Amino acid sequence: MFPVQTLIISVGAIAAVSTILAVIMVIADATVANYGEVTITINEDMEKAVTVKGGRPLLSTLMGEEIFIPSACGGRGSCGLCKVTITEGAGQLLPTELPWLDEEERKNNVRLSCQVKVKEDMKIYIPEELFNVRQYTTRVERIRDLTYDIKEVTLNLLDPKAIEINAGQFVQFQVPEYELTDEPVYRAYSVASNPADKSKIELEIRLVPNGICTTYVHNYLKEGDEVIINGPYGEFFLRDTRRDVVCIAGGSGMAPIKSILLDMAEKGINRTTRYFFGARTTKDLFLVEELRELEEKLPDFVFIPALSNPEEDAHWEGETGLITDVVARHMTSGNNVEAYLCGSPGMIDACTKVLTGKGVPEELIYYDKFA
Repeated sequence: MFPVQTLIISVGAIAAVSTILAVIMVIADATVANYGEVTITINEDMEKAVTVKGGRPLLSTLMGEEIFIPSACGGRGSCGLCKVTITEGAGQLLPTELPWLDEEERKNNVRLSCQVKVKEDMKIYIPEELFNVRQYTTRVERIRDLTYDIKEVTLNLLDPKAIEINAGQFVQFQVPEYELTDEPVYRAYSVASNPADKSKIELEIRLVPNGICTTYVHNYLKEGDEVIINGPYGEFFLRDTRRDVVCIAGGSGMAPIKSILLDMAEKGINRTTRYFFGARTTKDLFLVEELRELEEKLPDFVFIPALSNPEEDAHWEGETGLITDVVARHMTSGNNVEAYLCGSPGMIDACTKVLTGKGVPEELIYYDKFA
């Protein structure tokens, strides 16, 4: 038999075996993997339990019961936010969980709820404040271009009609089925508006190439559309102290810092505050006038925008260079300082290094690090 004929027969045999295995897996998924009804006991001392259909990730299963666990990545296992304690029924740790769990968390049965499938009765523990998280139906009041790749989306709350939120917290935005997703998915976005207005929220959403939510918002979402959100979440809010405040952000990281500053002005909180905002060029700057207005309302607040690569014809007279260099130039000491950062993981890591080098204790550096 010629070698070519042997090769063809071998390839055909492998293809046939692969097809048979695929069919077996489909049958197994429909039969063996049918876990039936499963009971999840939540915070055992509260005597709260739900009976659900098994087979789905714990994160989405709980969401179906209107118990919302924070997740910045929508359940892809790439943010590490959706941690819960599972004392029974979780199975073995998965490789996708290991990068997000330290040794102490592993010993204490902490797991990523987006990665753990509900296959048998479970006992879990979640922070009680998550029981106050709610789902909201909203309507898009306005979509405004802040830059060429950032849109401000204003949502009016329809049901419930009001939300209690701390300045700096985030919500999860539901993207419906469309060409990039065959099921609804959630993404996390910090709220940019003044929490005193409980009937609406503003989000600042930057376009990410092929991003499921950002593509939907930039290319499909229209004023008048209904949007489902849930929240609020997060520990990123202004602490009630007398320390000086240093804020650092870039891009859509503007959102929670803006909310915190609006809240300070609303409540008459007068603390020495410096806000460093990093952008590449002038076209990446936005809301400058609004921040200058806040300088008039807050007695000891200064907004310091900086461009890392200003255009030659921009006639830029402000700060230039990486935002870390600008912060280092302005800060003489980190004594009596607490810092609030929002941006890319790389930016936050670099700024944390500068701040600790100036004497800011790491435990006084607060941030939302959204990948």
